[in-house]
Amino acid sequence: MVTRISSGSPFEARIGYSRAVVDRDMVYVSGTTGYDYAKMEMPNDVAAQTRNALGTIEKALKEAGSGLQDVLRVRYYLTDMANYDAIVEVLGQTFSDIRPAATMVVCGLTTPEMKIEIEATARIGAGS
Repeated sequence: MVTRISSGSPFEARIGYSRAVVDRDMVYVSGTTGYDYAKMEMPNDVAAQTRNALGTIEKALKEAGSGLQDVLRVRYYLTDMANYDAIVEVLGQTFSDIRPAATMVVCGLTTPEMKIEIEATARIGAGS
């Protein structure tokens, strides 16, 4: 049975997607940007955007019965390599012990204020 998880973001309903989809023990987290959903604002700082995105992903994983320790794969989409060092600093603090398979792509995102988008795949219990 598939379970769909929402973060409450207005973008999910508007675009027609779930923050995460759980299929058995697999959790697929949609691309997540750095919005602070409590304030509905995007910080200008790329490190803050990265922390916000990871926080939203972690919340979805917890709702799925999982956590960051279970992440097997991540994809990072950044808009400017000039932000690389600030992004990597935050990612290293989060994933240095977990070490999922990862891909980083430089590309455009849907609005100019977005500097990073992160998607993740986890298997419940993988980090145990």
